[in-house]
Amino acid sequence: MTTMTFDTSLEYAQQLDANDPLAPMREHFSIPKQANGEDEYYFTGNSLGLQPKLAREAVLELLDAWQQRGVKGHFEGDYPWMPYHEFVTEHAAELVGAKAEEVVMMNSLTANLHLMMVSFYQPSGKRTKILIEDHAFPSDHYAVESQLKHHKQSVQENLLLWTPREGEELLNYDDLFEMIDQHGDEIALILLPGVQYYTGQVLDMQRITEKAHAKGINVGFDLAHAVGNIELALHDWQVDFACWCSYKYLNSGAGSVAGCFVHQKHTQNPELNRFAGWWGHDKSTRFKMENTFKPIPTAEGWQLSNPPVLSLAAVRGSYETISLAGGIGELRKKSLLLTEYLLGLIKAELGDRIRVITPDDPAQRGCQLSLMVNEPGLNGKALYSDLESQGITTDWREPNVIRVAPVPLYNQFQDAYHFVRILKACLNKEANHVR
Repeated sequence: MTTMTFDTSLEYAQQLDANDPLAPMREHFSIPKQANGEDEYYFTGNSLGLQPKLAREAVLELLDAWQQRGVKGHFEGDYPWMPYHEFVTEHAAELVGAKAEEVVMMNSLTANLHLMMVSFYQPSGKRTKILIEDHAFPSDHYAVESQLKHHKQSVQENLLLWTPREGEELLNYDDLFEMIDQHGDEIALILLPGVQYYTGQVLDMQRITEKAHAKGINVGFDLAHAVGNIELALHDWQVDFACWCSYKYLNSGAGSVAGCFVHQKHTQNPELNRFAGWWGHDKSTRFKMENTFKPIPTAEGWQLSNPPVLSLAAVRGSYETISLAGGIGELRKKSLLLTEYLLGLIKAELGDRIRVITPDDPAQRGCQLSLMVNEPGLNGKALYSDLESQGITTDWREPNVIRVAPVPLYNQFQDAYHFVRILKACLNKEANHVR
């Protein structure tokens, strides 16, 4: 990417917005209001994306169908409920770089991780270990530990942690590859994030998968902070499985139905161990109500029950909104510019008062910047609260990070300008308090 000409003025931010081909997409979202009636400066799409108007319309449409048709809604109308998950399959596949038969929207993120580990963590002989990163999102850590315990494996002996080096926040690949080389024949599964939630570091999923597969290790990714944020190519990278939620960058509403990828090389193996359910059974014979399970030879074969269609309606509306923007490729182009602009403003206006722990290299970050206060005596949590009182919605993560995510679908360059302006004023006020 060519580095942009840089200017710290409001007029420059306004000009960037005027030249932004995705600027009209903001009108497709409902923006929360401040007490004064003005739009919030919302930078928390990495936690909960804003509501697409098409998602609201799709949910209301489904509620109307339920009201008017009752049980017949399963089979009637433009979007009957029984195959409803199929209406979002192509969109999901495009977002993760997969074939349609490799993806399915079902369950929630951690439930899907458990279902995937049923298939892809099968300890045998001395191959019993699972490798995760030390600062994994807690639910991933809990899920992995419980899988080890379920298989009667010692957590202390079988959980390997990829840890940043002392005094650093980012993960170092040399350390990971050394662990793979040293323990490769003992590791059954590597489960890592696509984007590390705390630092915003994008992991090289292709290289990690290649290194792991060379040692016979299964590889899965938690893409909660990656899907809708960066471009992915799960099929080409030969990733074994991946799971993601849909309420962050996919803007499908709190707790919305999640997504799952299973590589084609696994989907057509009916002998692959799995927890089975009715909705994963062969569609042509499902309603014969027979008791012999025949899995669908796609990712759908991991489904348990019929999905929540109200949630899927929001997913459909949100995916259609992303399509209106031209898809993930166009979003990534703007994201690179918008995040570079925000990072440049922070450096120009705040210098070393704020330390950005997210990688400088645009290829190693998505739209999230993780900020640490770098002034003695100044409390980061107090600064976060002060920002919130000024109409800035960011995200606090213990022990000391303010996460800021300028989302290309609805954030403007002017939002970034005002964030830094208000952050600077709040820093000065807090600094005066500790003097």
